[in-house]
Amino acid sequence: MNKPKVLFLCTGNSARSQMAEGILRAMAGEQFEVFSAGTEPKGRILPEVQEVMREVGVDISSQYSKSVSEYLGKVHFAYVITVCADAEENCPAVFLNMGTHEHWPFDDPAKFDDESRLTRTRRVRDQIEHHLRLWLVSLGVMPHDYR
Repeated sequence: MNKPKVLFLCTGNSARSQMAEGILRAMAGEQFEVFSAGTEPKGRILPEVQEVMREVGVDISSQYSKSVSEYLGKVHFAYVITVCADAEENCPAVFLNMGTHEHWPFDDPAKFDDESRLTRTRRVRDQIEHHLRLWLVSLGVMPHDYR
């Protein structure tokens, strides 16, 4: 059985899309093939993102920041989910025209000031998790408790 492929897309692929990728794998990885990418990848995942994911037992150390161009013409996604306005605006039309496209805007941890970055990144992680739970239930998939 081929699992539906899901792409989470943001600008830098350093925070939101990486968290969504890791959380979906933890909640329903046996049901989906999960990917993330950026329209302008930063080449790294923010340390705060890695830390807040470790706090909930999700290891994203094997994930890396990559360009959406790695998938152009190579992968057909059943779901393309943009997690920021810039990615929504700049996503290659080929991805927006395949499968189901959804837009879930979240605040960008890369833009948080140093004093509140960790706390606000946790909040974004929890918002992504909540949104993913609702989405999975709407698809008839029971999410795993992974924390």
